[in-house]
Amino acid sequence: MSPLRVLELYSGIGGMHCGLAESAVPAEVVAAVDVNTTANQVYKYNFPDTPLWTKTIEGISLKEFDDLAFDMLLMSPPCQPFTRIGLQGDVTDPRARSFLYILDILPRLQKPPMYILLENVKGFESSIARENLVTALLRCGYRYQEFLLSPTCLGIPNSRLRYFLIAKLQKEEFSFQVTNQLLEDFPTCFGLVSSSTTHSSSRNVNADLDLKSTLSDPPRDPKQDTSFLYKLETPEELERKQSQDNDSSIRTLDEFLEKNIGDINQYFLPSRSLLRYALILDIVQPSSRRSTCFTKGYGHYVEGTGSVLQTATDVEISSAYEALETVTEEEKLAKLSTLKMRYFTPREIANLHGFPPQFGFPEKTTTKQCYRLLGNSLNVHIVAKLITVLLQSH
Repeated sequence: MSPLRVLELYSGIGGMHCGLAESAVPAEVVAAVDVNTTANQVYKYNFPDTPLWTKTIEGISLKEFDDLAFDMLLMSPPCQPFTRIGLQGDVTDPRARSFLYILDILPRLQKPPMYILLENVKGFESSIARENLVTALLRCGYRYQEFLLSPTCLGIPNSRLRYFLIAKLQKEEFSFQVTNQLLEDFPTCFGLVSSSTTHSSSRNVNADLDLKSTLSDPPRDPKQDTSFLYKLETPEELERKQSQDNDSSIRTLDEFLEKNIGDINQYFLPSRSLLRYALILDIVQPSSRRSTCFTKGYGHYVEGTGSVLQTATDVEISSAYEALETVTEEEKLAKLSTLKMRYFTPREIANLHGFPPQFGFPEKTTTKQCYRLLGNSLNVHIVAKLITVLLQSH
C-alpha cells in the first residue's frame, strides 16, 4: 500500500501532523497551509521536510488543489465564529470565509479525498457552518460520524471538550455502525462505547463547564454571593472536582510535569495575580487527576484560562484560604504564598495535549507565544485515535 497523500489545512503548529504520525498510518503530508507566521515557524522547526504554504486558503485555486491529488484532508478551521463565549457570527464571520471556500471546492475536485477529519470547538455542532459541511459531504457521497470528545476519555487529566468529524467516501465502509448522534467516546469493534447526545457522560459535562468564563470578565465579588465556600466555588463544584480526582481511570498530573525546570521562578504567580484572583483560581496538585482547559490567554489572563499548580503539596489549601477576607493585604499575600502556586510550563501543556517529547519550539519563541499557540491547538492523542478509527474497515 502506497503512503496516503495528506493535505493539512489550518496547520497551526502541527497537532494534526503529530496525530497522523502517532497513528502509524503510512502517509505523507504533501502540503500544510496556514497564515500565522509564528505558528508556521514552529511547524517548520518540527517538520522541515513538509511543504508549508504560507497563503490564504481562498488563494489556492481549484487546479492547485487537484494537483496535490490528496487522499486525506485534515483541518481545524478558525473556532472564533462558533465559540460559545464569542459573538457566534457563524458563517457571517469573515473568519469563516475560508472554510466556506473549502466546502465550495470539495464537490468540484477531480478526485475528492477518500478521508476527512475536522476539529473545532463545542458549539460548531449547532452552527450553520456545520449544516453546510454535512450538505457538502452528502452531496459528494461521504459517510460521516460526529463526536464531542475530551482527553479525559483517554485517561488524560485535562478537560478540553472539542467537536470532531470523520468522513469517508461511501465506497468504503466504516468499521462500526455510524449514527446521527454525537458520540462521546470512541467506537470499538464490539459496538459503540457511547452514543449520547444528551451529554450524560460526566467527564464531558465537566469539560464543558470549564469554558464558562470569559477572558474579559472582571473578578466576581464574594460579598455578592454567600453560597460559596472558602473559594468562589459552590459545594457542587467542589464535589465535582473531588469526584474527578477520585477517578482512577484518569492518570495523575505528575506524569505530565517537567522534572527539571530551568528558570522556574518565571512561572510562579505574581503577587498582583494572587491578590486579585485568589478566589477564582482553579488549583490542582501533582496528585490531581484533572485540569481545566488551557486557552491562548494562559499566563497573561487568569480567569477561565487554565488551572494553576500548587507545588507546596504539604500545605492544605483550606488553611491558606481560611479567613482570607478578614486579614490585611500583606497577610493575605503571605498566606497564599505558602501554596507556591505556579503556571504550567508550555512543555507541560504540550505533554497534556499529547505532543511527543521531541516536539519543540524555536529558541526565539517566547513563553507567551507558546501559550497562545498551544491554546489554539488540539489533543494529538485524540486525533491519532480518530485517524485509526477512520481508516479501519470491516
